[in-house]
Amino acid sequence: MPALNTNPPWLKKRLVTGPQSVKTGEILSSLGLNTVCETSACPNLNECFSNTHVTFLILGRSCTRSCRFCSVEKGLPQALDESEPYRIRDAASRLNLDHVVITSVTRDDLDDGGAGQFVKVIDAVRELRATITIEVLVPDFQGNMDSVDKVLSASADIFSHNVETIRSLYPSLRQTADYGRSLDILRKAKSTSKNQITKSGIMVGLGENEKEVLEAITDVSKAGCDILTIGQYLRPGEANLPVRRYVLPEEFERYRKFAIDLGFKYAASGPFVRSSYRARDAYNAIMRGSDDRSETAAYS
Repeated sequence: MPALNTNPPWLKKRLVTGPQSVKTGEILSSLGLNTVCETSACPNLNECFSNTHVTFLILGRSCTRSCRFCSVEKGLPQALDESEPYRIRDAASRLNLDHVVITSVTRDDLDDGGAGQFVKVIDAVRELRATITIEVLVPDFQGNMDSVDKVLSASADIFSHNVETIRSLYPSLRQTADYGRSLDILRKAKSTSKNQITKSGIMVGLGENEKEVLEAITDVSKAGCDILTIGQYLRPGEANLPVRRYVLPEEFERYRKFAIDLGFKYAASGPFVRSSYRARDAYNAIMRGSDDRSETAAYS
């Protein structure tokens, strides 16, 4: 195995950039909008912006939690921005988005965890046109199922909540989160409506072994989840946890096949896979009822 401060050959990202990438960034900047693409130092940013795919980050830039793998700013949260839903709607219109992905920082300071703002953003984007599809990636709302219900009531096309890692790593990686709570949120979403498409994501390379990853995939499947993403953890900054292991492409492929065999409608597994990476591809594949229900580890 190569030294962990040197990326192995399969982790060399092909640079995809061009005029559209610049234009996407300029539109977002002009509207004063945040994206998780930028705040999380995502390696897919240029590719996604070139394809006018963005993941909007709502509820400010500062997170009230301190997960050790995440580079999103920590600190005092900002006041709710009443204009944010409409600026996101304007960005979606100017970028001609057909699939809008919305996530947030965690706001434990708010009574509803920010669920109401999710609803306002969904409602604003829906005003654009009936055919637009919407995906939300929500925090755990401290287990407040009323907040989960509030978001579900807005009828996003995909309801997503990331488990992030295996159960045994929660105490060291996500001290203020709870593995069982995250699974409960996914169960709640599916039990509310059997037609609700649900999604979750897992990172690998943080100290887990293959058996533990398979157990986590099984747990997410039992929660009724439809879509699963599995990607390599890459250290976003010096303040974050180091990479413990670079997972081989063939191991990612085993995870993908295992997920499909368990019954996931779509599974993406590979070094550069992220929760929202090529999100509309997953949605479109499910809507087509495609036999090719999954993406291989060849995301590069």
